Parts: sequence; C-alpha cells; structure tokens
Amino acid sequence: MLLEIKDLVAGYGNLDILHGVNMEVDKNEVVCIIGPNGGGKSTVLKTIYGLLKPRAGSILFRGDDIGGVESHRLLRRGISFVPQDKNVFPSLTVKENLAMGAYTRPDMEEEGTENVLLRFPSLKEKMNIRAGYLSGGERKMLAIGMTLMLEPDMILMDEPSMGLSPRFVEIVFNKIDEISSEGTSILIVEQNAYKALRTSDRGYVLDLGINRFQDESVKLLNNPDIRKLYLGG
Repeated sequence: MLLEIKDLVAGYGNLDILHGVNMEVDKNEVVCIIGPNGGGKSTVLKTIYGLLKPRAGSILFRGDDIGGVESHRLLRRGISFVPQDKNVFPSLTVKENLAMGAYTRPDMEEEGTENVLLRFPSLKEKMNIRAGYLSGGERKMLAIGMTLMLEPDMILMDEPSMGLSPRFVEIVFNKIDEISSEGTSILIVEQNAYKALRTSDRGYVLDLGINRFQDESVKLLNNPDIRKLYLGG
C-alpha cells in the first residue's frame, strides 16, 4: 500500500477535527473523500502534507511514518499537493510558477516544464503572462502542472473543481484520468461527489471527522443510504 492512514487524530488549536480516521491509497489508484462541509476532508490532506501535525495515529508512505514531516521534504519523497485556493503565485509568470514547482529539484526544471506543456499545451502560449491574469480554469491547470514538475508518485488535490465553469470541470477531471493512467496515485477531496465518485476507483465518506462509509466508488454511487444522505437523493 502506497499510503496508509491509521487512527488519525488532528485539528486546530484545542479542537480535534479528525477522530480516528483510517484510509488507504494503493499504487495507481484514484481515491476520493466526500462528505458534508466541516466533516474534516481538507484536514486530512493538510495533515498528510505536513501543514498540520497529527495528534495521534500514523500516516505511512511506502511504510515510513511521515506524520509531521515538513512539506518540502515530502516533495522530495514523491508527494505533491494542489490546495483549494492560493495555489499559484499571481505576480509571477506561468514560466516562473512552473519553476517554483521544481524549486527543491532545479535540475528537473527543464524536463518538467517540457512534460507539463505536453500535458497542458494551452499554457505554452502564456508562458510570459502573469498567473494573476489567467482565468480560473487556466490557473487550476497551472497549479496541477506545478505539482507535476517533480513527477510525484502521489498528488493530493483539495476541491479541484471549485469555482470552475462546467467546461473546465470536465477538463480537470479528464486530466486526473490521464495523470492516473500514467501511474500517479491521486487522493481527491471534492464537493462534487458525483463527479469524484465517477472518476475514482474507491471512495471514503467522512462526516464529523470519522469514517462513515468506504467502498468501491461504483458501489458508493449505487448505495441508497449514501445517495439520500450525501448525494441529494
């Protein structure tokens, strides 16, 4: 198993948000986390990525406990993160943003940029444009491109469809399919539960910081209880 989360407890200040969460992501898998707002979905990603320290439990990546390891060290281990917002540098050009994606491995900048532009050819025409002038969908493409610069083994994505037009939602999830088909595991937190479950192999339903359901995504989609409680019937 590539990633194993066992009995994870984490939160902010004196408040625990996660109360013993368990999850797994295998190699070449797309796994989604769905559930109501405030359920702890984004907290899981932030704790995996070292932005929060676990208070109990463990986070294993390739069998090594990475709980509390700093984000830049996780990049070198093969984990990248696409935050929900503030995921690009608006005052920097597209080219400079991609370079920032490889800041821990500048030797990979040239090759990484070539690979990203092959995947996102629309960015090629905008390399010298500041990211702040891009559309929301283009910024999301750039943010994903930045995480691909170091060819990660796993990408964590927080709400990849938030604020995007239907056209760009389709593009983003098509890119997720492409990236996963080439061997990168992806863990997605997503409010668009239908889209997330249709894109992923397996899913977890997180509610009030605990696992409510977990199964293959197609089974979660067809579960009448989940459809009623979390998918609007």
